[in-house]
Amino acid sequence: MTGARTAGRHPDFGELMRVLDLTRVGDDEFTGGHPSKNPIRTFGGQMMAQAFVAASRTVGATLPPSALSMHFVAGGDPSRDLEFTVVRLRDERRFANRRVDVTQDGVLLGCALVSHLAGGRGLEHDVDVPVVDPPHGLPTIDDLLRGYEQTVPLFAEALRPIEWRYTNDPAWVMRDKGDRLGHNRVWMTAQGEMPDDPVLHAAALVYSSDTTVLDSIITTHGLSWGFDRIFAVTMNHSVWFHRPIRFDEWVLYSTTSPVAAESRGLGTGHFFEESGRVIATVVQEGIVKHFPGR
Repeated sequence: MTGARTAGRHPDFGELMRVLDLTRVGDDEFTGGHPSKNPIRTFGGQMMAQAFVAASRTVGATLPPSALSMHFVAGGDPSRDLEFTVVRLRDERRFANRRVDVTQDGVLLGCALVSHLAGGRGLEHDVDVPVVDPPHGLPTIDDLLRGYEQTVPLFAEALRPIEWRYTNDPAWVMRDKGDRLGHNRVWMTAQGEMPDDPVLHAAALVYSSDTTVLDSIITTHGLSWGFDRIFAVTMNHSVWFHRPIRFDEWVLYSTTSPVAAESRGLGTGHFFEESGRVIATVVQEGIVKHFPGR
């Protein structure tokens, strides 16, 4: 698998870099804004990425991230800034642990646990990377949304800081064809050149990890956003960082859903670099309810 990142810079990419550039208002306190295009509530991937940046800015640069786990408590208001309070749980020479509370006007929206660890060399192995077409030559997300703008308006009008290249039909195209799909595999890369800052590259991955991960829950049943009456909300989300990340290069996000029960579904996935090595693993649980048509 080969191919360089997309040339040029999308205007929405600058907005992502802006919201990840938190304002430090105290040793362990930060504020962060929202982009110009938002869903009704703060996008969970944005909140996680900002919480990750807040935690990382209180840790020495020599300690890479190892894990992030966030529980969502309430939805954020995109018209107001988010407040991030970092609690230093532990600091050692080779590892650090942080808790980040995300609030608005004293209301807790979410809580993240972030760990950093310099583990050194050890055993290595990876799961096999899926066999897919390389990103160049695949349709863009705008190509795949053409004709479906009224069906999935939230996707059509969403912020586009990350370029997506589906290797399979996305949910809405799959549903239109009457198909089912037990996985989703999407090439991703930043829509612009990123600063040489490992925290921002990892934060961009965290931001992107909240896209497509729950799709396999509904595509397994031949359903799609827009076509079917589906309610979905994320409850918790975890990311494990295995290797250094360059998010201005193409990475493959491969996701599946191992289980759905009791109106809850689990989405799991791996991020692969183009060489085929796993750079991160993701698990997300969401409430997913389907209301069949009358």
